[in-house]
Amino acid sequence: MSATFVDRVVLHAAGGDGGNGCASVHREKFKPLGGPDGGNGGRGGDVVLEVDPQVTTLLDLHRRPHRHAGSGRFGMGGHRNGAEGEDLVIGVPDGTVVRTPDGDVLADLVGPGTRFTVAAGGRGGLGNAALASPRRKAPGFALLGEPGDSRDVVLEVKTLADIALVGFPSAGKSSLVAALSAARPKIADYPFTTLVPNLGVVEAGDVRFTVADVPGLIPGASQGRGLGLDFLRHVERCVALVHVLDGAALETDRDPVGDLEAIEAELAAYRVDDGTVPLQDRPRLVVINKADVPDARDLADIVRADLERRGAPVFVVSAVARTGLRELSFAMAELVAAARAQAPEAVPTRIVLSPPAVDEAGFSVEREEDADGVRFRVRGEKPRRWVRQTDFTNDEAVGYLADRLARLGVEDELFKAGATPGAEVVIGAEDDAVVFDWEPTMVAGAEVLGQRGSDVRLEESNRPTRATKRQEERDRRAGRAAARAELEAERLAGHWTADDPSGAADAPAGDAAAERDRDDR
Repeated sequence: MSATFVDRVVLHAAGGDGGNGCASVHREKFKPLGGPDGGNGGRGGDVVLEVDPQVTTLLDLHRRPHRHAGSGRFGMGGHRNGAEGEDLVIGVPDGTVVRTPDGDVLADLVGPGTRFTVAAGGRGGLGNAALASPRRKAPGFALLGEPGDSRDVVLEVKTLADIALVGFPSAGKSSLVAALSAARPKIADYPFTTLVPNLGVVEAGDVRFTVADVPGLIPGASQGRGLGLDFLRHVERCVALVHVLDGAALETDRDPVGDLEAIEAELAAYRVDDGTVPLQDRPRLVVINKADVPDARDLADIVRADLERRGAPVFVVSAVARTGLRELSFAMAELVAAARAQAPEAVPTRIVLSPPAVDEAGFSVEREEDADGVRFRVRGEKPRRWVRQTDFTNDEAVGYLADRLARLGVEDELFKAGATPGAEVVIGAEDDAVVFDWEPTMVAGAEVLGQRGSDVRLEESNRPTRATKRQEERDRRAGRAAARAELEAERLAGHWTADDPSGAADAPAGDAAAERDRDDR
């Protein structure tokens, strides 16, 4: 394979991580506790494949197969959300097929501008401003951003050509493309000169079509012999095939009829994608090349009738002398025009987003026993996502996670599965699980401890209103008036009487002490 042409690569794509939320409290002069104002983290960028007409090979991805999109920024105070990560758009050739490592087709990218998201970015974490509620007025924590998706995909390029030239090495396929079109492929007199598919544009009357020169096939190509297996995929999108037979082969054990049967067997053995017409069932033409050699012309006259009995028109041409090319080009144009007439009407490419269905509401609790003991594993997208968003260095964040799991019903399922306080609970799959000792949520005494995320300094009950202050002042005045009335009643009763106006000369010692106490008040 040429060092400048790559038609199959394995791409390791990773979406950007979401930014963490911010835990912040608004502060200003005369208002040191203005409430939570932490912003949300930004979303991570996606890794996107896009058909670019200027890209003809996967060489860039072959050299740098690991691609990562930009991560989102952290949230900040003052209700400032973090910036979103930048998407990574990778240009691929028209006709690129995206598969899983197991061979399942994920996307068939045909048409300029067609896109496919390989790895999605993670969601950003919520800040404490978004987590605030009437019951949780001042959260002292924020949620972490989620990591982006990571995926390995296989990219394969299938050439978009109307006619494919197939045949043994050195049959003259590249010379025929050069004679029919303006393409200038590499031509030499040794086998396997063609290492990459060559494309040429041919015009025959009002029909304009493309011709692909596929590297030479040999018996066993469908099982990996030679170069044919790597490039048979480029034949899949062609509407018709042209067998190019060497009329002047130097090998004594070869003849045009045997070459045709060998290539037909390889085409029949090659498996195409579901919904695609098998190669052996497609329209075809047979070309005997190198008619400028005297022996080739005689051989063509001998085998022509035998080849025509196989149901395909036979043309005798010479790419070097440029004889018979006009008839061949118009015959190929006729096949292309018939195929285009039967094809459905072309519609503009629409980008369809089809994310896989995720059951975030469902979860399950499984009891596992092994030599290490008994554990309970919680499976489900929502519990797993909540665990990824939790900062386990913050006790309040851990308590918030426990509250969410309890509201989801995880605790009830753990009780049903036989879990007891202190049991080992695992949330998530084996590769990214979180293990902890389970302690049931304490409901009793919650009114004493207060709700998680509450701050008594922000409670409205600790901030008296103007009406409350007025009522307290009226109560104080009423208390003072009642005290004066009581003292006046005691004086009128004779407890405080005296001969002199001051009432201090003949007052008893006990009454004088009581009066001093009253003055001190």
